[in-house]
Amino acid sequence: MTTEKAIVTVRLVRSFEHCNFRPVVFRNVELHQTVKEFLAFVRAEILSASGLPPPFKKFEYDTMKIIHQPHGAKTNELIMSLEDDDKLLLKENDTLKAAGVGNETDVAFFRKEDYEKFKANPKTVF
Repeated sequence: MTTEKAIVTVRLVRSFEHCNFRPVVFRNVELHQTVKEFLAFVRAEILSASGLPPPFKKFEYDTMKIIHQPHGAKTNELIMSLEDDDKLLLKENDTLKAAGVGNETDVAFFRKEDYEKFKANPKTVF
């Protein structure tokens, strides 16, 4: 099996209502690893990342969703689109490549419970 590597930007979303997020860029991401393996890798990396405030390091992220793929249309939403969950939410047993992640893909990493609550009532507070 050939190794395919990519640059993936992960947007750590702490609050949908307050549009509180931080992007973190990961280079040389192996696209043949499972989403579950990538979730564990990202969690470990953000714990030791310099420059990230402690609230972002300690947050309990559990779900990833594709925000943007290269050469695709971008959403007008501040954090991410609330549509197409069936296609864009990453399933843990899929490989990143099978889930649609490629080079220069942006994904959001968030707590699914918070996302469902925001999706039911999508109001932002500034």
